[in-house]
Amino acid sequence: MEAYNKRILITGGAGFIGSHVVRRFLKRYPDYLIINVDKLTYAGNLENLKDIEKAPNYCFEKGDIVDAPVVDEIFTKYQITDVIHLAAESHVDRSIEGPLDFVMTNVVGTVNLLEAAKKSWIDSAHVFHHVSTDEVYGSLGDEGLFNESTPYDPRSPYSASKASSDHFVMAYFHTYDLPIKMSNCSNNYGSHHFPEKLIPLMIHNIQHNKPLPVYGKGDNIRDWLWVEDHASAIDTIFHQGRVGESYNVGGLNEWTNIKLVRFLCQIMDEKLGREKGESEKLITFVTDRAGHDKRYAIDASKLENELNWRPSLKFEEGLVQTVDWYLQNQDWVTKVTSGSYKEYYKKMYDNR
Repeated sequence: MEAYNKRILITGGAGFIGSHVVRRFLKRYPDYLIINVDKLTYAGNLENLKDIEKAPNYCFEKGDIVDAPVVDEIFTKYQITDVIHLAAESHVDRSIEGPLDFVMTNVVGTVNLLEAAKKSWIDSAHVFHHVSTDEVYGSLGDEGLFNESTPYDPRSPYSASKASSDHFVMAYFHTYDLPIKMSNCSNNYGSHHFPEKLIPLMIHNIQHNKPLPVYGKGDNIRDWLWVEDHASAIDTIFHQGRVGESYNVGGLNEWTNIKLVRFLCQIMDEKLGREKGESEKLITFVTDRAGHDKRYAIDASKLENELNWRPSLKFEEGLVQTVDWYLQNQDWVTKVTSGSYKEYYKKMYDNR
């Protein structure tokens, strides 16, 4: 095998966040071999990586991390030195409909990776970076922020599965001295985001004059971070973070869902040449989902103070860039909104 300083396994690298991380590492670290392993479910799309698929330091393997022999084979084949673990079932509504898929991928899949790393690595000259979510902390009241010492309080099958995976990762550090690092991030937005998520869903529906389904009164609050800033945080933690530590990643950028949707309507009206306020008429309030957390907000001061990381893009500017990307990449949108996604969308929203 050609000599590389590192041979990094990135799981879920064809997904939304994963594709941005893969692209960043490929371009910034030509002395690293990047092995992207993805099951290619509905949210994993090789179209996300067409611009780098022929890079000399890039390999793709279609595989399911739930299959332990497949994970072991990849570790052996590529002599994996490091892991950035992004593969996950991540949509809360889907977890309510089918929690077992989330247990298998998010818990069993993570343990399979941990086991493979434990068997393969004989010293501490490695990094197992586990990427998680702020949803493991539960729901905040009107004040306060999640920090790294906030007790876990997951409220959905998705967040429970991610909380369990976080605990396994830390257990492998304490029990087996596996060199782990962990990050918990707030909501991401940006290009290549599967259209079941709030921002791309609203962009798509506004463009096609379809209803804009908003849960409850739309007063749930989320902290939003541009996906490229998340990729830079993962890069920073992977290279500079302390082993055995977790880092919260957020933008100090809280928006209610309804305020966000209205702002997207305003941007889209301008982009599409519509009358001001025209798209807001599409807003439709639907029955709130079970266990819907009221507010998430991240305290990222540990990451900022220890590793000098900061978000680079203001949310309003990032939203305009995101809208532009979706309007300019209609072929991509058409491909990912066909087939099973349409059936799922109909099931989730038509009767609410």
